[in-house]
Amino acid sequence: MGDAEQAKASGLDVAYVAHLARLHLRDDEIALFQGQMEQIVHYVEQIGKLDVDGVAPLSHTVSVSNVWREDEPRPGIDHGKVMDNAPEQRDGLIAVPKIVE
Repeated sequence: MGDAEQAKASGLDVAYVAHLARLHLRDDEIALFQGQMEQIVHYVEQIGKLDVDGVAPLSHTVSVSNVWREDEPRPGIDHGKVMDNAPEQRDGLIAVPKIVE
């Protein structure tokens, strides 16, 4: 089976994907990547044949728990000090230049 026939059989066409991604690959690079992609697909097919019944899905390989601090109110910045540093203010708020038309 030729390279073009193998690409059609596996559903992979590196030259087409490279064109879509605007990548300029030489013929030797296309042949190299085509073989590598076919190997990857072959490995994925092998993994797909594994019996995973009874195996719980994982998001992490080790158990992870979040450590949260208590949500307690704390004093913030004094409003008067903030307004003293504001270059321009309007109705007790900081005025900023309009950036969207």
